[in-house]
Amino acid sequence: MEKFAGGLYTTSVEAFIPNTGRGIQGATSHCLGQNFAKMFDITFENDKGSRSMVWQNSWAYTTRSIGVMVMTHGDDKGLVLPPRVAPLQVVVIPVPYKDVDTAAIVNECKRIVETLEKDGIRADLDTRENYSPGWKYSHWEMKGVPLRIEIGPKDMANNQARVVRRDNGAKADVPTANLVEQVRVLLDGIQENLFETAKQKRDACLKVVNTWDEFIAALNDKKFILAPWCDEEEVEKDVKARTKGELGAAKTLCTPFEQPDLPEGTKCFASGKPAKKWSFWGRSY
Repeated sequence: MEKFAGGLYTTSVEAFIPNTGRGIQGATSHCLGQNFAKMFDITFENDKGSRSMVWQNSWAYTTRSIGVMVMTHGDDKGLVLPPRVAPLQVVVIPVPYKDVDTAAIVNECKRIVETLEKDGIRADLDTRENYSPGWKYSHWEMKGVPLRIEIGPKDMANNQARVVRRDNGAKADVPTANLVEQVRVLLDGIQENLFETAKQKRDACLKVVNTWDEFIAALNDKKFILAPWCDEEEVEKDVKARTKGELGAAKTLCTPFEQPDLPEGTKCFASGKPAKKWSFWGRSY
């Protein structure tokens, strides 16, 4: 039922939001075949010199994936952006005190930003004087910037920088001579940590079921369900009708390319007919 109308077949990438127990389609790839070529008379000259109908494909990566990213990684402080897609990867904040050479601290911050940018790291400096450093910390945490670098008088004296991770709040004092290398290591670590954490949350929601009662229990528990299915459209429609309610009906999310072993004699969880494949089921946006 998810196949693109008029196409031969559709493949998709499905995301899952553990907090809501809902799937959301993040990307699709449609093999449209020659139906549309015949409809609009789209032809080409083949190697034999005659005319042939083209074969067409359609790919789409949805902007909904941005919403998935926000829901998957965000926390009570605001956004948490993976470094590879964050518009700003590092924000540098001067931390001046009374009777301290503020200009020297700001100049050091500028030098650090320039050094990071020369190495291809997306960095910026917050020199706004009408906000305190603490306010700026909260502001950039809410914006989801992966790394924050703080420079104060003690950091200047010790030729170091205080580096704070957005994903777990870990702090480290890094020598400025090694700052670029350490920032690279930290950004890679944040990327890997966010991915692994999200994958663990998803896997913790995965529930394998074999019967209708198990299916309903898992659905009401906001699970991402893998179930044996007879692969019949009418059965899929029936599941949708039987689960329709205030929270929305269940549907097939997608069928995994890598199929788990399907023992002989396995029955479809919904119809009791012989199962032909394993499919993912759940509620969706």
